[in-house]
Amino acid sequence: MPRSPKFGVFVPQGWKMDLVEIDDPVAKYEAMTAVARAADAEPSIASIWVYDHFHTVPEPILETTFECWTITATLARDTTRVRVGQMVGCNGYRNPALYAKIASTVDVASNGRLDAGIGAGWYEHEWLAYGYGFPDAPERLRMLREACQVIHAMWKEDYATFAGQRYQIDGAINEPKGVQKPHPPLWIGGGGEKVTLKLVAQYADACNVGGGNPETCRQKLEILQGHCETVGRNYDDIIKSTSIDMLLLEDGADRDAAIEANRGPLSFERFSNQFLIGGVDDVSEHIQRLLDAGIDYVIAYIPRVAYDHIPMLRYAREVLPRFV
Repeated sequence: MPRSPKFGVFVPQGWKMDLVEIDDPVAKYEAMTAVARAADAEPSIASIWVYDHFHTVPEPILETTFECWTITATLARDTTRVRVGQMVGCNGYRNPALYAKIASTVDVASNGRLDAGIGAGWYEHEWLAYGYGFPDAPERLRMLREACQVIHAMWKEDYATFAGQRYQIDGAINEPKGVQKPHPPLWIGGGGEKVTLKLVAQYADACNVGGGNPETCRQKLEILQGHCETVGRNYDDIIKSTSIDMLLLEDGADRDAAIEANRGPLSFERFSNQFLIGGVDDVSEHIQRLLDAGIDYVIAYIPRVAYDHIPMLRYAREVLPRFV
């Protein structure tokens, strides 16, 4: 039986240069927290999400980017209802045993509201700047495979042991293991058809695929279903999510003017191509296409929400009630 669709929103943490109009770093943090609390007050919004990056996009500049797991923990304490997750944690930035320990701690701090995201990572500039090197994609995926095994061991075993080529643990104690049973949900992001989606079938409780494109989502989920059949996993047990960049227009708004007002550091053309842009009916129709493609969880990034909550509130009150 298909699960009821759920919806989350990203909070502004600076990565997309979405806090640049605020000078004071404390005020930036409070703006992020204010968005989280506003989402927490909207019953149709099930979760809030953060990215795991150190340097801004579309290019690295000297501008705020708040660290992923630190803000996951603080936002969990600043809210009471919404789930809190990462889309997604970069495996290369933290030893996976430490990742599992951090996640277990945050699951307790949130009273069982954590969604723990992980992926292979891709932002080369950050890797090199922080001294992580930058292994090629096949090696990053091999690292991710072993990391999933380490994380599961840390969450399930009293004295976790794993002897891989990239990671080793020997009697690692992880107490408490978290609140959720059997463990915090592990979300794997990425649509690699041969490796990543097979890892989803083997280890994940949820996936994030397709970049908000219904046809791409459909294709990726068909492949995931095949992997599930191969490894003996129940496909229906896995949450299927996708992420969308969305500009919800006011009724009668001038589209070009709205793009110009919201595009930030992106060019007009790039913003136009990257974002789902339209009114309530347009956005609702696109979401329905995603659901028809097999998606059951949609996570939206809304520009300028740090400065103006109204588009997020309209999304929560005018779009989402059509689905939840």
